[in-house]
Amino acid sequence: MTLHDWPITDRPRERLHALGVEALSDAELLALFLGTGPRGSNAVAHAQALIQRCGGLRPLLDRGPRELTALPGIGAARAALIHGALALAQRHLQAELVRGEALTSPRQAGDYFRRWLRASPFERFAVLFLDNRHRVIAEGVLFEGSIDTATVHPRVVVQRALAVNAAAVVVGHNHPSGVAEPSAADRTLTHRLKEALALVEIRLLDHFVIGDGPAVSMAERGWV
Repeated sequence: MTLHDWPITDRPRERLHALGVEALSDAELLALFLGTGPRGSNAVAHAQALIQRCGGLRPLLDRGPRELTALPGIGAARAALIHGALALAQRHLQAELVRGEALTSPRQAGDYFRRWLRASPFERFAVLFLDNRHRVIAEGVLFEGSIDTATVHPRVVVQRALAVNAAAVVVGHNHPSGVAEPSAADRTLTHRLKEALALVEIRLLDHFVIGDGPAVSMAERGWV
């Protein structure tokens, strides 16, 4: 049975319009981008099979375009559509934060870093530059590394902060292993960053470590 043979109320697109995106399962959301399964088969069942084959939705979406095309039923066009949707969502998230509104809580910044960095297969170190009212004035990934480390130079963070006239910064990096527990090296880096920024009267508000679960705030642990 294909999706066209399903009752209208059971089809992912119609369910989305009627009930909202929250009502759809991971397989149903993915099916929206697949359109059909192999040889016109059920797209939802095909999406569920792909998710199970990859060990979950995240490992599936973490695959590059070439890796996606190696999966059954996903050609170059569908791989491009899936990656384009991910990029569009990320740009929407960035535009939502970098629009002059103040950060109102540490969790807001932590959630942003989590969505920004969690899917990266390599360690990335990112910075939000804030004015004196904690409004985001610039952001960016300043350092990238391997699957388990990235070399961070505090002077580069200071130089960029001065260039955009930031009054404060919030930093974050991901652990591709999925384990968000800060390491001893993370704590040392945080201390060095705080000292370097303080020399030019710029505050380090927090350092978030990103894994599979919620972002870990080093400020909440008293390490900033």
